[in-house]
Amino acid sequence: MNVDRLVLRIAGSFILVSLLLYLVWSPKWLWFTAFVGANMVQASFTGFCPMAKLLTALGVKPGEAFH
Repeated sequence: MNVDRLVLRIAGSFILVSLLLYLVWSPKWLWFTAFVGANMVQASFTGFCPMAKLLTALGVKPGEAFH
């Protein structure tokens, strides 16, 4: 497993969990969904992803997208 695949997996999981929390708890959880989506958009333009930096620092094998 490399950083690229883990970033996608974690972002997708965050979105699904926040949507579940929206349905069960509060509509304010949609702000977290929006934050994750906005971060994905900015990472596609800049190449900078905080989660990728964290995973690289933890020793996960780098991928092609974030290096």
